[in-house]
Amino acid sequence: MRGIDLAVQPGRCFGLLGPNGAGKTTTIRLILGQSPLSDGQLTVFGEPMPQGARTVRARTGVVPQIDNLDPDFTVAENLKVYASYFSISASTIAQRMDYLLNFVALTDKANTKIDVLSGGMKRRLTIARALVNEPELIVLDEPTTGLDPQVRHLIWARLRDLKQSGKTLLLTSHYMEEAERLCDELVIIDHGQILAQGSPRELIQTHVEPEVLELHGRSDTVRGILHGLHDCRIETVGDTLYCYAKDVKSITHRLEDHPELSFLHRPATLEDVFLKITGRDLRD
Repeated sequence: MRGIDLAVQPGRCFGLLGPNGAGKTTTIRLILGQSPLSDGQLTVFGEPMPQGARTVRARTGVVPQIDNLDPDFTVAENLKVYASYFSISASTIAQRMDYLLNFVALTDKANTKIDVLSGGMKRRLTIARALVNEPELIVLDEPTTGLDPQVRHLIWARLRDLKQSGKTLLLTSHYMEEAERLCDELVIIDHGQILAQGSPRELIQTHVEPEVLELHGRSDTVRGILHGLHDCRIETVGDTLYCYAKDVKSITHRLEDHPELSFLHRPATLEDVFLKITGRDLRD
């Protein structure tokens, strides 16, 4: 990392965004006390890290990028075993069980083995497991990757419920829509440095034009239509041309004479900000 300086306020959702290799996982490992600091200072709940890692982990719930549920146990048994790591009594977790399973819509799956659950069910159970110790901070590492829209929206609703109840969420995601919907504040990092910071709305207003046209068709035809327009920033990716502008009415008017071209007119999003700041090159 190269001098990242940030503060996460209680009761908010804070996002860490960046391409592969940007430093997101390293930042999370530092926050959880799983990696030593090479320089600088880090405190979580006022505890210096990594010295206070045990105390911090007791007050933190973690949803890892890859589900690591125990396949030998049922849904309920996974929660009970995990609770034992925090020295939570059997009677206490039994009292919390109904709430946790209801919260993630798995009440009817309490006695089901893990290997017959769908991917969405496993993800919801992993979130329930992260809440077993009633954490103040919940770290979510790409919580909805690979899930269908119905499950994704359910999880988003539950995460908003957690935030409204006073929980602090630390989110990493490659879904810019997810970050835009959930995060109160976020940073975009790359090569271990913070490139931008603010709310999703602030970042969109600061870094990109408000309107976007996505045009598909012969590149020479498209560029001919855009020729002479000086208030349009153009990016080309494959056979798609992106035009960023404050007002695209003059461009859409020209497009009316070219029915062979297809286009999409939309407002700018956090994804546009992300691509402008970090680039469109593939990262492995």
